[in-house]
Amino acid sequence: MCELLGMSANTPTDIVFSFSGLMQRGGKTGPHSDGWGIAFYEGKGLREFRDPSPSCDSEIANLVCRYPIKSNIVVSHIRQANAGRIALENTHPFTRELWGKYWTFAHNGQLKGIKKYPLKHYFPVGTTDSEHAFCWIMDQIRERFPRPPKRTSTIQKFIQKLCDQLWELGVFNMLLTDSRYLFCYCSTRLNWITRRAPFDQASLKDADITIDFAKETTENDVVTVVATDPLTIDETWQAMNPGEMVMFDQGELCK
Repeated sequence: MCELLGMSANTPTDIVFSFSGLMQRGGKTGPHSDGWGIAFYEGKGLREFRDPSPSCDSEIANLVCRYPIKSNIVVSHIRQANAGRIALENTHPFTRELWGKYWTFAHNGQLKGIKKYPLKHYFPVGTTDSEHAFCWIMDQIRERFPRPPKRTSTIQKFIQKLCDQLWELGVFNMLLTDSRYLFCYCSTRLNWITRRAPFDQASLKDADITIDFAKETTENDVVTVVATDPLTIDETWQAMNPGEMVMFDQGELCK
């Protein structure tokens, strides 16, 4: 199956360290060689890179690692195709507009029968079950909330209900963001870690890279990274439970 990577931070932060580990799983240390993508938010803008080639030897992926892009919200995905051919239009993450914001989505899993779910406002460009599910989620949110609800917890609960319904169709691990909040839903496997002062060193599982976060951050930084499987060997990651949703705002877990 595919793998997910997300980041939520209280200050613009680059994701080069985590992405350097993930990209190795795209055809080198893992079988996810059917494309990859990453989306960075910069204010209201969105910068995207996607490539149907394996990330481990993608020149575009190398560019992302050489040119650190600082962002408060990042969503990334490496693909092992099971529904939809290997093509750029089938490469995650996917993006749509709602309430004057870019929403971004990436999914890990298979959803049997999802294409029977009717769509009204949003339609897939590609042929994946994932993009159809995203369009359906966006349709449901738009129908239920023509305008943004006053409380973010309201939309969080509604999205969780939609995710629970999709989970009935198969495996549904998901990252979704509206450019500020990062919604994470787990049906089988998803992990997260929040880094804050005092910062320490960390080493990647999939690459011979160690970083001293104390030299790269300030004492006020809060950065949360979400991944299908832990990316480091010397940190304690929080494993999510099946059916659990968590939401992060500027690196902090919303309770």
